[in-house]
Amino acid sequence: MEFDLENPLTGCTTEQQPETIPDLFFSASDHMPSLIISQTSDFHICFRQEAISLALQAQYSCDLDPLVAYLAVNYIDRFMSKKEIQQGKPWVLKLLVASCLSLAAKMMNTHFSASDFQSFEQREQGFIFDTKTINQMELLVLNALDWRMRSITPFSFLSFFISLLEPKDPPLKQALKDRASEFIFKAQHEIKLLEFEPSIIAASSLIVASHELLPMQYSSSFKTSILSCQHVNKEKLLACSNAMQEMVERAGYESVSSTRTALSVLDQHYNKSVTDTSTSTSTITSVGMSMTPGKREIKRRKLNNHFNENKVGFSQR
Repeated sequence: MEFDLENPLTGCTTEQQPETIPDLFFSASDHMPSLIISQTSDFHICFRQEAISLALQAQYSCDLDPLVAYLAVNYIDRFMSKKEIQQGKPWVLKLLVASCLSLAAKMMNTHFSASDFQSFEQREQGFIFDTKTINQMELLVLNALDWRMRSITPFSFLSFFISLLEPKDPPLKQALKDRASEFIFKAQHEIKLLEFEPSIIAASSLIVASHELLPMQYSSSFKTSILSCQHVNKEKLLACSNAMQEMVERAGYESVSSTRTALSVLDQHYNKSVTDTSTSTSTITSVGMSMTPGKREIKRRKLNNHFNENKVGFSQR
Protein backbone atom coordinates (compact mmCIF):
# COMPACT_ATOMS: atom_id res chain seq x y z
CA MET A 1 0.00 0.00 0.00
CA GLU A 2 1.36 3.39 -0.97
CA PHE A 3 2.18 5.59 2.02
CA ASP A 4 0.44 8.97 2.20
CA LEU A 5 1.91 11.61 4.51
CA GLU A 6 -1.54 13.11 5.01
CA ASN A 7 -2.97 9.76 6.10
CA PRO A 8 -0.16 7.85 7.84
CA LEU A 9 -2.38 5.46 9.77
CA THR A 10 -3.41 2.32 7.94
CA GLY A 11 -7.02 2.38 6.78
CA CYS A 12 -7.50 6.15 6.88
CA THR A 13 -9.48 7.74 4.10
CA THR A 14 -8.62 11.07 2.50
CA GLU A 15 -10.92 12.81 4.99
CA GLN A 16 -9.63 11.49 8.30
CA GLN A 17 -12.20 9.74 10.46
CA PRO A 18 -12.72 11.30 13.93
CA GLU A 19 -11.52 8.19 15.77
CA THR A 20 -8.09 8.40 14.10
CA ILE A 21 -7.37 11.94 15.30
CA PRO A 22 -6.51 11.07 18.94
CA ASP A 23 -4.25 8.29 17.65
CA LEU A 24 -2.39 10.78 15.47
CA PHE A 25 -1.77 13.17 18.36
CA PHE A 26 -0.84 10.33 20.73
CA SER A 27 1.60 8.64 18.33
CA ALA A 28 3.28 11.72 16.88
CA SER A 29 6.08 11.79 19.46
CA ASP A 30 7.27 8.39 18.23
CA HIS A 31 8.12 10.00 14.90
CA MET A 32 10.07 12.98 16.23
CA PRO A 33 13.80 13.22 16.89
CA SER A 34 14.44 12.05 20.45
CA LEU A 35 17.27 14.57 20.82
CA ILE A 36 17.12 18.17 19.66
CA ILE A 37 19.94 18.52 17.14
CA SER A 38 20.17 22.26 17.80
CA GLN A 39 21.41 21.38 21.31
CA THR A 40 24.30 19.31 19.97
CA SER A 41 27.61 20.34 18.43
CA ASP A 42 28.19 22.67 15.50
CA PHE A 43 29.34 19.61 13.55
CA HIS A 44 25.93 17.96 13.83
CA ILE A 45 24.13 21.17 12.90
CA CYS A 46 26.30 21.58 9.79
CA PHE A 47 25.92 17.88 8.98
CA ARG A 48 22.14 18.29 9.02
CA GLN A 49 22.26 21.40 6.84
CA GLU A 50 24.37 19.61 4.25
CA ALA A 51 22.13 16.54 4.40
CA ILE A 52 19.04 18.66 3.68
CA SER A 53 20.83 20.45 0.87
CA LEU A 54 21.89 17.14 -0.67
CA ALA A 55 18.35 15.74 -0.38
CA LEU A 56 16.97 18.81 -2.16
CA GLN A 57 19.60 18.52 -4.89
CA ALA A 58 18.51 14.91 -5.37
CA GLN A 59 14.89 16.03 -5.52
CA TYR A 60 15.58 18.30 -8.47
CA SER A 61 18.23 16.24 -10.25
CA CYS A 62 16.25 12.98 -9.93
CA ASP A 63 12.83 14.62 -10.39
CA LEU A 64 11.49 13.38 -7.06
CA ASP A 65 8.23 14.39 -5.44
CA PRO A 66 9.01 17.05 -2.77
CA LEU A 67 7.23 14.86 -0.22
CA VAL A 68 9.81 12.11 -0.80
CA ALA A 69 12.64 14.48 0.11
CA TYR A 70 10.63 15.74 3.09
CA LEU A 71 10.10 12.21 4.38
CA ALA A 72 13.78 11.40 3.85
CA VAL A 73 14.80 14.37 6.00
CA ASN A 74 12.41 13.16 8.69
CA TYR A 75 14.27 9.84 8.67
CA ILE A 76 17.63 11.64 8.77
CA ASP A 77 16.61 13.73 11.79
CA ARG A 78 15.32 10.73 13.69
CA PHE A 79 18.40 8.68 12.83
CA MET A 80 20.75 11.45 13.96
CA SER A 81 18.94 11.61 17.29
CA LYS A 82 19.56 7.90 17.85
CA LYS A 83 23.06 7.41 16.45
CA GLU A 84 26.13 9.49 17.13
CA ILE A 85 27.81 10.46 13.86
CA GLN A 86 31.55 10.52 14.23
CA GLN A 87 33.62 13.23 12.65
CA GLY A 88 36.35 12.53 10.15
CA LYS A 89 34.23 10.29 7.91
CA PRO A 90 32.69 12.70 5.37
CA TRP A 91 31.38 9.92 3.11
CA VAL A 92 28.81 9.03 5.81
CA LEU A 93 26.75 12.08 4.78
CA LYS A 94 26.13 10.89 1.25
CA LEU A 95 25.50 7.29 2.28
CA LEU A 96 22.90 8.33 4.86
CA VAL A 97 21.11 10.68 2.46
CA ALA A 98 21.07 8.12 -0.35
CA SER A 99 19.70 5.44 1.97
CA CYS A 100 16.99 7.67 3.48
CA LEU A 101 15.91 8.86 0.04
CA SER A 102 15.72 5.25 -1.10
CA LEU A 103 13.61 4.28 1.92
CA ALA A 104 11.28 7.26 1.46
CA ALA A 105 10.81 6.46 -2.23
CA LYS A 106 9.99 2.85 -1.40
CA MET A 107 7.45 3.94 1.20
CA MET A 108 5.74 6.24 -1.28
CA ASN A 109 5.99 3.76 -4.14
CA THR A 110 8.09 6.18 -6.17
CA HIS A 111 11.08 5.35 -8.35
CA PHE A 112 14.44 6.46 -7.05
CA SER A 113 17.69 5.60 -8.78
CA ALA A 114 20.67 5.59 -6.46
CA SER A 115 22.94 5.40 -9.51
CA ASP A 116 21.39 8.56 -10.99
CA PHE A 117 21.75 10.27 -7.63
CA GLN A 118 25.41 9.28 -7.44
CA SER A 119 26.03 10.25 -11.06
CA PHE A 120 24.91 13.73 -10.12
CA GLU A 121 27.26 13.70 -7.15
CA GLN A 122 30.23 12.57 -9.24
CA ARG A 123 30.56 16.14 -10.46
CA GLU A 124 31.61 16.98 -6.90
CA GLN A 125 33.91 13.95 -6.73
CA GLY A 126 31.82 12.20 -4.11
CA PHE A 127 32.02 8.61 -3.00
CA ILE A 128 30.41 5.82 -5.00
CA PHE A 129 28.37 3.15 -3.18
CA ASP A 130 27.16 -0.12 -4.57
CA THR A 131 23.62 -1.44 -4.05
CA LYS A 132 24.68 -3.82 -1.28
CA THR A 133 26.21 -1.01 0.76
CA ILE A 134 23.13 1.20 0.41
CA ASN A 135 20.84 -1.68 1.35
CA GLN A 136 22.91 -2.41 4.44
CA MET A 137 22.72 1.25 5.43
CA GLU A 138 18.95 1.15 4.91
CA LEU A 139 18.74 -1.73 7.37
CA LEU A 140 20.76 0.25 9.90
CA VAL A 141 18.33 3.18 9.53
CA LEU A 142 15.31 0.88 9.83
CA ASN A 143 16.64 -0.63 13.06
CA ALA A 144 17.49 2.78 14.53
CA LEU A 145 13.96 4.00 13.79
CA ASP A 146 12.40 0.80 15.18
CA TRP A 147 10.89 0.23 11.73
CA ARG A 148 8.48 3.14 12.27
CA MET A 149 8.58 4.39 8.70
CA ARG A 150 4.97 5.59 8.37
CA SER A 151 6.01 8.93 9.80
CA ILE A 152 3.45 11.23 11.35
CA THR A 153 4.36 14.68 10.05
CA PRO A 154 2.66 18.11 10.03
CA PHE A 155 0.96 17.12 6.78
CA SER A 156 -0.95 14.48 8.76
CA PHE A 157 -2.82 17.18 10.71
CA LEU A 158 -3.71 19.69 8.00
CA SER A 159 -7.12 18.23 7.14
CA PHE A 160 -8.14 18.07 10.78
CA PHE A 161 -7.30 21.70 11.53
CA ILE A 162 -8.73 22.97 8.22
CA SER A 163 -12.03 21.32 9.12
CA LEU A 164 -12.33 23.94 11.87
CA LEU A 165 -12.36 26.75 9.32
CA GLU A 166 -15.47 28.82 8.68
CA PRO A 167 -16.71 29.35 5.99
CA LYS A 168 -16.23 25.84 4.62
CA ASP A 169 -15.59 26.86 1.04
CA PRO A 170 -13.53 24.17 -0.80
CA PRO A 171 -11.42 26.54 -2.95
CA LEU A 172 -10.64 28.69 0.09
CA LYS A 173 -9.66 25.63 2.13
CA GLN A 174 -7.42 24.42 -0.70
CA ALA A 175 -5.74 27.83 -0.98
CA LEU A 176 -5.07 27.80 2.77
CA LYS A 177 -3.77 24.23 2.65
CA ASP A 178 -1.42 25.01 -0.25
CA ARG A 179 0.04 28.03 1.51
CA ALA A 180 0.42 26.23 4.82
CA SER A 181 2.16 23.35 3.03
CA GLU A 182 4.75 25.77 1.66
CA PHE A 183 5.45 26.92 5.20
CA ILE A 184 5.77 23.32 6.41
CA PHE A 185 8.40 22.61 3.75
CA LYS A 186 10.19 25.78 4.80
CA ALA A 187 9.97 24.94 8.50
CA GLN A 188 11.93 21.72 8.03
CA HIS A 189 15.02 23.87 7.47
CA GLU A 190 14.54 25.80 10.72
CA ILE A 191 16.42 23.78 13.30
CA LYS A 192 14.78 25.55 16.23
CA LEU A 193 11.38 24.31 15.04
CA LEU A 194 12.43 20.67 15.50
CA GLU A 195 11.39 20.81 19.14
CA PHE A 196 7.72 21.28 18.26
CA GLU A 197 5.33 18.41 17.65
CA PRO A 198 4.08 17.87 14.08
CA SER A 199 0.57 18.96 15.11
CA ILE A 200 1.93 22.25 16.45
CA ILE A 201 3.87 22.85 13.22
CA ALA A 202 0.72 22.18 11.19
CA ALA A 203 -1.49 24.42 13.31
CA SER A 204 1.10 27.22 13.26
CA SER A 205 1.50 27.05 9.49
CA LEU A 206 -2.27 27.38 9.06
CA ILE A 207 -2.48 30.28 11.49
CA VAL A 208 0.30 32.14 9.67
CA ALA A 209 -1.28 31.33 6.30
CA SER A 210 -4.70 32.49 7.48
CA HIS A 211 -3.26 35.84 8.58
CA GLU A 212 -1.98 36.24 5.04
CA LEU A 213 -4.96 34.91 3.11
CA LEU A 214 -8.05 35.73 5.17
CA PRO A 215 -9.66 38.95 6.39
CA MET A 216 -8.90 39.65 10.03
CA GLN A 217 -12.25 38.48 11.43
CA TYR A 218 -12.00 35.06 9.80
CA SER A 219 -8.32 34.66 10.61
CA SER A 220 -8.98 35.51 14.26
CA SER A 221 -11.92 33.10 14.45
CA PHE A 222 -9.85 30.31 12.88
CA LYS A 223 -7.02 30.87 15.36
CA THR A 224 -9.48 30.75 18.26
CA SER A 225 -10.89 27.47 17.00
CA ILE A 226 -7.42 25.93 16.82
CA LEU A 227 -6.48 27.20 20.28
CA SER A 228 -9.68 25.66 21.64
CA CYS A 229 -8.72 22.22 20.38
CA GLN A 230 -8.24 19.85 23.31
CA HIS A 231 -5.19 18.24 21.70
CA VAL A 232 -3.24 21.50 21.34
CA ASN A 233 -0.79 22.96 23.86
CA LYS A 234 -1.57 26.67 23.68
CA GLU A 235 1.81 27.92 24.91
CA LYS A 236 3.71 25.78 22.43
CA LEU A 237 1.36 26.82 19.63
CA LEU A 238 1.85 30.52 20.28
CA ALA A 239 5.63 30.10 20.54
CA CYS A 240 5.77 28.09 17.32
CA SER A 241 3.45 30.49 15.47
CA ASN A 242 5.67 33.42 16.41
CA ALA A 243 8.80 31.56 15.27
CA MET A 244 7.14 30.60 12.00
CA GLN A 245 5.95 34.16 11.40
CA GLU A 246 9.53 35.34 11.88
CA MET A 247 10.67 32.69 9.40
CA VAL A 248 8.17 33.92 6.81
CA GLU A 249 9.10 37.57 7.31
CA ARG A 250 12.79 36.74 7.12
CA ALA A 251 12.27 34.86 3.87
CA GLY A 252 10.39 37.84 2.41
CA TYR A 253 7.39 35.96 1.08
CA GLU A 254 5.34 37.71 -1.59
CA SER A 255 1.74 37.51 -0.48
CA VAL A 256 -0.06 39.82 -2.91
CA SER A 257 -1.16 37.18 -5.40
CA SER A 258 -2.19 34.75 -2.69
CA THR A 259 -4.16 37.40 -0.82
CA ARG A 260 -5.99 38.37 -3.99
CA THR A 261 -6.80 34.71 -4.53
CA ALA A 262 -8.27 34.22 -1.07
CA LEU A 263 -10.34 37.39 -1.24
CA SER A 264 -11.77 36.34 -4.57
CA VAL A 265 -12.77 33.05 -2.98
CA LEU A 266 -14.57 34.91 -0.21
CA ASP A 267 -16.33 37.05 -2.81
CA GLN A 268 -17.39 33.87 -4.54
CA HIS A 269 -18.71 32.44 -1.27
CA TYR A 270 -20.91 35.42 -0.46
CA ASN A 271 -21.87 36.56 -3.94
CA LYS A 272 -22.33 32.97 -5.15
CA SER A 273 -20.73 33.91 -8.44
CA VAL A 274 -19.09 31.25 -10.59
CA THR A 275 -15.38 31.47 -11.21
CA ASP A 276 -12.82 29.16 -12.72
CA THR A 277 -9.98 27.37 -11.01
CA SER A 278 -8.02 30.59 -10.59
CA THR A 279 -9.12 30.57 -6.96
CA SER A 280 -6.51 28.04 -6.08
CA THR A 281 -2.94 28.89 -5.34
CA SER A 282 0.08 27.16 -6.75
CA THR A 283 0.58 23.49 -6.09
CA ILE A 284 2.78 22.31 -3.27
CA THR A 285 6.40 23.00 -4.07
CA SER A 286 9.51 22.77 -2.01
CA VAL A 287 10.69 26.28 -1.26
CA GLY A 288 13.17 25.40 1.44
CA MET A 289 16.21 27.44 2.33
CA SER A 290 18.82 24.98 1.17
CA MET A 291 22.41 25.58 2.11
CA THR A 292 24.79 24.69 -0.66
CA PRO A 293 27.51 22.49 0.79
CA GLY A 294 30.97 23.91 0.73
CA LYS A 295 33.60 22.39 -1.48
CA ARG A 296 34.54 19.10 0.09
CA GLU A 297 37.96 17.65 -0.62
CA ILE A 298 36.79 14.04 -0.78
CA LYS A 299 38.63 11.40 -2.70
CA ARG A 300 36.44 9.08 -4.73
CA ARG A 301 36.40 5.50 -3.52
CA LYS A 302 34.26 2.41 -3.87
CA LEU A 303 32.82 1.37 -0.52
CA ASN A 304 31.50 -2.15 -0.22
CA ASN A 305 31.80 -5.33 1.86
CA HIS A 306 32.51 -5.52 5.59
CA PHE A 307 29.78 -3.00 6.38
CA ASN A 308 29.01 -2.46 10.07
CA GLU A 309 28.12 0.37 12.45
CA ASN A 310 31.67 0.93 13.67
CA LYS A 311 33.13 1.14 10.19
CA VAL A 312 30.59 3.68 8.96
CA GLY A 313 31.13 5.83 12.00
CA PHE A 314 27.95 5.51 14.05
CA SER A 315 27.63 4.87 17.76
CA GLN A 316 24.63 4.65 20.03
CA ARG A 317 23.64 7.84 21.84
